[in-house]
Amino acid sequence: MQKVDRLGWAVGLSLKTYGLRIGVRANNAVGLERVCQHLPAGWEASTATVVDRLYSIIVGGQGPRPGLRRFNLLYGDHVRLARSIELDELFEAFESDLRLRVAEFAPRRVFVHAGVVGWQGRAIVVPGRSLAGKSTLVSELVKAGATYYSDEYAVFDSRGRVHPFHKPLEMRDSETYRQRKVRVEEIGGQSGSKPLPVSLVLLTQYKDVVKWRPRELSAGEGVLGLLANTVSARRDPERAFATLQHVVARARVLKGARPDARHVVERVLRLSER
Repeated sequence: MQKVDRLGWAVGLSLKTYGLRIGVRANNAVGLERVCQHLPAGWEASTATVVDRLYSIIVGGQGPRPGLRRFNLLYGDHVRLARSIELDELFEAFESDLRLRVAEFAPRRVFVHAGVVGWQGRAIVVPGRSLAGKSTLVSELVKAGATYYSDEYAVFDSRGRVHPFHKPLEMRDSETYRQRKVRVEEIGGQSGSKPLPVSLVLLTQYKDVVKWRPRELSAGEGVLGLLANTVSARRDPERAFATLQHVVARARVLKGARPDARHVVERVLRLSER
C-alpha cells in the first residue's frame, strides 16, 4: 500500500453508497470526472477520511515519444485490478469491482444475482448468474408493461422487500457475447422507485428447444435457490438466510428451464398474479 501511496495523486473523492465508505483518487482530473459516470445510483459525497475501500486510478495517456502510450492502471487498495491502453476497459473494471464490493459488504441490504421487475404492486425476481438469460427475460417483461428494477442484483431489505438497483440493461450479443448498455427508456419502459414485496421467484435458465413446464417449490427450496445466488452468503450466512425467509414468505417459487423469453412472458405475468 505504501508503494501505491507514493505514485502521486492529484485529486480525490470520498463517497457513501449502500452504507459503505468508498474513496477514489486519480493522478489527474480526467480520471476523477470519468469515475462519477460509473458510480451506483444514489451515491452521496462524504467527508470521511477513512474508507472501507480505496480505488486508485492512473490515467496513462501519451508517452514520452510520439506513438507511445502509457498504460492506464486501476488499484483496489493495494491490489492492481486492471492494466489497459483503453481507458474504457479500466472504468468497466472499476464499475464491476465496485458493484461486487457493495453487493458483498452492504451492511443493511442483501444482494442476490437476479433480474427484477415490478408488476401490479409486487415484484417478480429471476435469480441467476451470467449467461442465464436474466437480462433478456427482464427486457421482454418490461416491453410487456412491467416496471424495471434491475437486471443484475435484487436488493433486499430486512423485511424481504426488493429495492431498485438502477443501471442500464446489459444486453449480450448472441454471437459475440459482448454486452451493450441499453437504457430502459429505449425499449419503452420505465424504472421503479419504491420497494416492493415479492410475488414470484422464478428459478429458470434459457435452453434452446425446450417446453416450459415449471414445478412449484416449497419456501425452504426457494430460500436455498436464492441463497445459491446471494453475494454475501458465505461471509454472513445468518443475515442472508433470515432475509430470504422473509422474501419467500408470501411469494410463489417456480423452477424450470425455459425457451425464448418472448414465449413465456405472458405466462410469467399471469403466474405472478395468482
